[in-house]
Amino acid sequence: MKLLEGKTVLVTGASTGIGRAAAIGAAQHGADVAINFHRDDAGAASCVAEIEKLGRRGLAVKGDVAAPETASDFIARAVDAFGKVDVMVSNAGICPFHAFLDMPVETFERTMRVNMHGAYFMVQAAAKQMVAQGHGGSIVAVSSISALVGGAYQTHYTPTKAGVHSLMQSTAIALGKHGIRCNSVLPGTILTEINKDDLADSEKRRYMEGRVPLGRLGQPEDMIGPIAFLASDLAAYVTGAALLVDGGMFVNLQ
Repeated sequence: MKLLEGKTVLVTGASTGIGRAAAIGAAQHGADVAINFHRDDAGAASCVAEIEKLGRRGLAVKGDVAAPETASDFIARAVDAFGKVDVMVSNAGICPFHAFLDMPVETFERTMRVNMHGAYFMVQAAAKQMVAQGHGGSIVAVSSISALVGGAYQTHYTPTKAGVHSLMQSTAIALGKHGIRCNSVLPGTILTEINKDDLADSEKRRYMEGRVPLGRLGQPEDMIGPIAFLASDLAAYVTGAALLVDGGMFVNLQ
């Protein structure tokens, strides 16, 4: 069953990790896909190649989401190529782990600019295009379990993910009258470039795996189904919602 047949899906931060999986997954579900990426030209080209192998059209647009003009350029390029925007998956994010008391100002500000400001600009630009088109749309933001819990080395990161979750709640209200649905997914510990170095510590990895009732850490591909569902017409009455995708980690208090 192809949940996104005939739709145009945009995904930010899609040269690797969750974004890449979401983009390829959207193509598997029948969508044409435009991806945003910042530095990884080879990764972006590889992602587009995978989309095209599936018989769908793909487009890669380079740009730093922290800059407001990146969002308007991404939307314009996607519309020029595919004619419309049906779904925006706001995924781009960074998490340079660092202790709180000596957090460099630039590390804090860069994380805020990419994760929070970048999501805001992309969601806003996509929403403007969807309103102009007049047939609604779906926005899915990749927040995190970190929107709900803390992390000693993530004091700059967790507020941004709480902010992304809150942004979806508020835009759900602001955009509902236009038929635009806004939801967030909250991944648990997914094995990506963001946490590769942190989880290279075998003892920490075993500890994290032990906290997950399903007995394993997540893979980027575990996010495809939840994102495709929220993006699709199956979720036509779902907006302002947050879907935990964490293998049960959050509820495992004991």
